Amino acid sequence: MANIIPLADVDGALVEDLLDAAFEPERRARVAYKVREGTEWLPALSFAALDEDDMLAGTIQCWPVALTDPDKRRHPMIMVGPVAVLPALQGEGYGKALVLASIAAIDPRAPLPQVMIGDPEYYERFFGFTNAHTGGWRLPGPFDQRRLLCRSANPAVLPAEGLLGPWRG
Repeated sequence: MANIIPLADVDGALVEDLLDAAFEPERRARVAYKVREGTEWLPALSFAALDEDDMLAGTIQCWPVALTDPDKRRHPMIMVGPVAVLPALQGEGYGKALVLASIAAIDPRAPLPQVMIGDPEYYERFFGFTNAHTGGWRLPGPFDQRRLLCRSANPAVLPAEGLLGPWRG
């Protein structure tokens, strides 16, 4: 079973090494980095998973982002990811434990919609993320529309269209 701790308790260099191992150094060119560019990850929603030897096995980071609708209104959201697990440990439940920890840490009194780029079948099945409301959303670069997912306690508040980008408030 994974031991989940705050990501802030982990050396940043170890996190970067894990991200490189999970996604390769070219990960920084991905559109998700543009969506959260210039923001800092949210410590209260970001975690690390340690294996049975207390070694870093995986991480999750969450970021403040906003969907800017056609009327230039900004709708705050939480970008979930990257969810990263060392390749040798993938499939052992670390990623699932990290996502569940992050979702559980969101204040239920004011739950912002959570958005991510990921596998729709997996993230909908286990966590309720869906692409049902993101068809009119754009990102600052090329992406697979089907992989743009959102999880919201009240989908009626989600704009039908908009550009997802960093929250600068």
